[in-house]
Amino acid sequence: MKDKSFNKELFALAIPFALQGLLNALVGASDALMLGRLTQESISAVSLANEITFILSLFTGAVLGGAGTLVAQYFGKGDKETVKKLLSMALRYVTGLSLIFFALTFFIPDKLMMVFTNEPELIRIGASYLRIVGFSYLFSGIAQCYMMLMRVDGRLKTVVAISAVTVVVDMVVDFFLIYGKAGVPALGADGSAYSTIVVEIMAMIWVIVSSYGKDRVRPTRKSLVTIIPVLEKDMIKIATPMLASGLLWGLSMSAHAAIIGHLGIDATAAYAVLNVALGLIQCLSHGFASGSGVMLGKLLGANELEKAKEYGRKFWTVSIWCGVANMGLLAIVGPLVYFFYVLEPGAKQYLIYMILYNLLYMFAYSFNTIFTCGVLPSGGDARYDAESVFVATWCFALPISAIGCFFFHWPVMVVYMVMCADEIVKFPFLIPRYKKYYWLNNLTRENV
Repeated sequence: MKDKSFNKELFALAIPFALQGLLNALVGASDALMLGRLTQESISAVSLANEITFILSLFTGAVLGGAGTLVAQYFGKGDKETVKKLLSMALRYVTGLSLIFFALTFFIPDKLMMVFTNEPELIRIGASYLRIVGFSYLFSGIAQCYMMLMRVDGRLKTVVAISAVTVVVDMVVDFFLIYGKAGVPALGADGSAYSTIVVEIMAMIWVIVSSYGKDRVRPTRKSLVTIIPVLEKDMIKIATPMLASGLLWGLSMSAHAAIIGHLGIDATAAYAVLNVALGLIQCLSHGFASGSGVMLGKLLGANELEKAKEYGRKFWTVSIWCGVANMGLLAIVGPLVYFFYVLEPGAKQYLIYMILYNLLYMFAYSFNTIFTCGVLPSGGDARYDAESVFVATWCFALPISAIGCFFFHWPVMVVYMVMCADEIVKFPFLIPRYKKYYWLNNLTRENV
């Protein structure tokens, strides 16, 4: 691509976004590795308990997605006063959600664990973990709101630095608290929960202190308690389809696990190992999606609609190269996980087939992610993502693969290929939706 200014701005946004996603993935990976060396019950219980954290993230992600879309547009417009009001609004919503989930994990953690397992030992370990880790919700929500603003106003390097430091601190604190080193009592799974609280408090303090720099936007006591109905309505209009999409996607992941779990131990092991590789690679697509959303949001807010339209066309080329990069990364990471993990011969064979199929899947995934999570929502067209997940996943891929698994007993790879065909099914419908230009909107208001 010959537009150097476009390339410079895109990579200045996309690479830090991708790095932050990768670092966040590494936090979970390091926790799983350390707990996995403790006991099988510990890693299983914590994995199930973190489903509560995942559900919370779907709600807060929708709020931050809706608020972030508006923040990017008002920032492009130069209206920092409204940006401050939007940040305060996001803080109110996210803090309210965090308090609800904190109360649930503190008062009824055992009941929450019973939703996911009936094993007494897993319930005991998971409930203890949840009662502690719930305190981290109170700090992580606030930090995420500030980081949402920092991604828009050009402080991505600081966001990446915070993520990098928290990864290191989390690993170090985990090591001492889980295993009990240097005179520190061994807390097992609870140690992982305490380390999460430590890093979330550190991140929250860091972002709040950073907000006091010169010309920085930060909430005031007045903005935190002032409710502006038009902004609330605008944010909810964007956040609601994002929440629907997130819930549909999150539930589909649980349905995937249920279907694969009935295909045998070898298929389940291969699927679990492949997801580790995909989780690392998908950070690249999410980085470009976030970068495209910020770039277009600023242009739309500044009412530069023709330039935004031109940039939208450029993102098709970006998506092609991102898809090629995804395929290349999978070709590298796939063999690494194949040799790193100890698998039975049957599981290794399934893993090879799954990696080959995902070369095509990841190419389609890059297009869908960049446009449904970046380009389209930047101008308020967040509804399409929810619609596409509902149709492609819940009306096509999941029911057919479930029927093939439970009634017709199809071969493992046939079930897997149908189950993961949703991203490929979405792709042909993406271009017509894009060309309707529902996303080409200036969402800002005068005299908010």
